Amino acid sequence: MHINVMEYLIATTHKYPDKIGFEDANGSVSFKDFYQKALFVSTHLITHNTTPKDAPAPIALFLPKSIIQLQALCGVLLSGNVYMPLDIKSPLQRLEAILAHIKPVYIITDKEHQDKLINLVEKEKILLIEDLIKEIEDIKTNFSARIDTDPAYIINTSGSTGVPKGVVVSHRSVIDYIEWILSTQAICPRVDDVIGNQSPFYFDNSVLDIYLCFFTGAKLALISEEKFLFPADLLAYLHTQHISYIFWVPSMLRNIANTHALAQCTPKLRVILFAGETMPTKILNHWISHYPLATFGNLYGPTEITVDCTFYIIARAFKDDEPLPIGNSCRNTQIFLLSPELTPITKAHTIGEICVRGSCLSLGYYNDFDKTQAAFIQNPLHNHYPEKIYKTGDLGYYNELGELILTGRKDHQIKHNGYRIELGEIENALGDFEGINALCVLYHQEDSVLELCYEAPEAISKAALFAHLKNKLPKYMYPQILTHLKALPINANGKIDRLTLQQSHKSHHPKTKDTPQ
Repeated sequence: MHINVMEYLIATTHKYPDKIGFEDANGSVSFKDFYQKALFVSTHLITHNTTPKDAPAPIALFLPKSIIQLQALCGVLLSGNVYMPLDIKSPLQRLEAILAHIKPVYIITDKEHQDKLINLVEKEKILLIEDLIKEIEDIKTNFSARIDTDPAYIINTSGSTGVPKGVVVSHRSVIDYIEWILSTQAICPRVDDVIGNQSPFYFDNSVLDIYLCFFTGAKLALISEEKFLFPADLLAYLHTQHISYIFWVPSMLRNIANTHALAQCTPKLRVILFAGETMPTKILNHWISHYPLATFGNLYGPTEITVDCTFYIIARAFKDDEPLPIGNSCRNTQIFLLSPELTPITKAHTIGEICVRGSCLSLGYYNDFDKTQAAFIQNPLHNHYPEKIYKTGDLGYYNELGELILTGRKDHQIKHNGYRIELGEIENALGDFEGINALCVLYHQEDSVLELCYEAPEAISKAALFAHLKNKLPKYMYPQILTHLKALPINANGKIDRLTLQQSHKSHHPKTKDTPQ
C-alpha cells in the first residue's frame, strides 16, 4: 500500500517513462524528464536544510500555472515537505496576511515575479526556480521518511476575519480521494485520456487533475487562463489537443453554453465533471444535448475534506428549474445531516447542515487550533471514543430517492421580514428564466432588501420576473432590486464573485425597495 503521493508518480514514471505526461503553453514533457527536474528541485531544497526532523515544513509556490510549477510542487514533496500554492495575482495585503500567518520556510518563485515578494519576506527565504531546476549530482530525497498522515499541501481559503485559513491536507486524504475515483468506473480516467486542467493550483479542484495524472499516466494539459476568455477558441484548443476529460467550475461551462459555441465546435469529451458552485440545470441540459453519450458528474465538497465528499453521475433527465442532486458519499466517507441541536436528520425534505466523517477530513487549519476545533468537532452521534467530523456550513436535504440536494450556505440562509429564506431556493426558481444567462441573489441586511444580480443581453422587467415566480415562490421571496449586468464578476477560482457584488451595492442602489403587489 502506498503511503506517499510521490510513490504513485514514481510508479507511473517507471511504467511510462517516455510517454508525454504534461503540456502547457510552452511545450510538453515526458514523465521521465518531468521527474528528473523534480528530483533536482528536491536535492537543492535539501541542500538548503529545508527539512526539519519533527515535522514537514511549509514551502510556498509563487509561480504561474505551468509545468515548472508542477515540478516545483513535486520537488517540495520529494524533499519531505509541504507545498502551498499562492496566487501570483493576489492583492499584496492578502498575500502578506497569508505569509505572516503560515510563515513558510521558503518561497519558490521565478525571476519575473520575485520583486513582488521583496518587501513581504526576508530575501534569503526567496528561492528562484531557475536555480532549483539546474542539474545537480548526488540526488537527494526525503519523502520516504514521511507517513501517510503527514501533510502534503496547504490551500488557503477565505476567512471571516479577513485572514485566510490555511487548510492542511494529508497524503492519506489525497490517496483516498484519488483511489475513490479510480474505483468508480464511470469517471475513472484511461491512460490515453487527456485531462484539461482549468483550476489554478491554489484552488483545490486542481488536486483531481494533478493526481489523476500522477496516479494513472493520463496526460495533463494545463490550459492557460486566457483561453477561458474566448469560448470558441477554448473549444478549438480542446479539439486540437484531444482533451477528453475535464473537471471545471460550472461558471466556465456556463460561459460556453451562453455563447452557443458548441454548435460550431464539439470536442470529443468523454467525461465532464463539475464542482465548486451550483450547476444551473439549464446549462447542464444544454451540454447534454451536445454530448448525449458523455458521462456527466456533479461533485461536491469543501476544501477541508480534500476536494469532494459526494458525487452524482447524471443518470436521468432534469427540468431546467429542478435542482441537481450532489448525490451520495464517496467511498470511505460518510455524509449526514445534523439539526441545529446536532441531532441526525433522515426525513426527506428536511434541511440540515451537511457534516462529514472519514479519512477525507483535512488535518485542520495551519497555526490556528481555535478555528480547527470550532469546525472539526467530536462526532455528536456518539461519545465512546474520539472521532472528528467536519461541519461544512452548507445546508441540504434528502429527496424522495435518498439523494442529497444542496440548498446553500448557512450564511446564505437569511431572515427577511420575519421569514426564513434560503437564497439558493430563489436562484433555483429563476434557473429556467429565458434570457438570463447567469444569476445570484444577495441579501443586504442594512436595508433589509433582496437583490437579484443577473447577466443577460437585455434588461428584464420586474413584471416579467414576478410572473415567472408567481407559481414557484411566495411573494416575500421575490427580489426587490434587479441589477442587470452584461457579465457577472468572476473571482480567481472561476466562481461568481458575490463579495464584489455585495460591496458595490451601497454605491449603486439607494435605500429604497419595490415590494411586489
